[in-house]
Amino acid sequence: MTLHASTDLDAITQMDPVFAQMAATSVAHCWAVPELSDREKVFLALVADVCQPALGLPFEMHVRAGLRRGVSTADMRALLRLISYDSGYAAALAAMDRLTEIEAAAGLPRPAAEPLPPELLKTGPGSAPTPLPEPVRALLSDLDPYFLEYFDLQSRMRSVQGPGTLTIRERAFTTMSVDVHYQTLDETFRIHTGRALGAGASHDDVRAVLRFTAQFGVTRAWQAWKALNAYLAELTPTR
Repeated sequence: MTLHASTDLDAITQMDPVFAQMAATSVAHCWAVPELSDREKVFLALVADVCQPALGLPFEMHVRAGLRRGVSTADMRALLRLISYDSGYAAALAAMDRLTEIEAAAGLPRPAAEPLPPELLKTGPGSAPTPLPEPVRALLSDLDPYFLEYFDLQSRMRSVQGPGTLTIRERAFTTMSVDVHYQTLDETFRIHTGRALGAGASHDDVRAVLRFTAQFGVTRAWQAWKALNAYLAELTPTR
């Protein structure tokens, strides 16, 4: 939840005033994390709603919070397209459906999006190169070649960058967050954390993702801290 708007807090207070106090205090602590931008925090909140799932009042509150902070519904749609890879298409579709309802209720125009080039939608001969790193492809090939083909396809479809898309840092943070919610804290969590570091994020920046995400499930965040600290320790040689 994002309880920075008085109307949101008033609505929750009417349900249960003590819960409203607890939620507002907890959310304020997490939203005070300084290493993340407001845009990144909105994206992480929306990812939590997709993965929980919590597409009722929490999702609506986070959409409104994003709009107040200059995050358009076009940005939010780009986020949902990105994380459908990891969250699963059914979960992302449910969120896309809910976002469309919120847009209509608010009188917002439905954003247009440029179709993907046909070569990004192909598999096998004639398909575009995949951006998936070769070490990752080798791991997946050992599991199953057809599964690797699916992974290559997903990576191609998300390779479009530039205006109207998420930055590499934003992509990495949001996929790290999916890992926390689903507790996939081995290879994929390391890959996504490494992508964030490769995009210039500091160790404190990636720690901030977990600090912010604690509000969406502290026990899941606890397990993620163990994995993250072990990974960062490997990257920091001791003397």
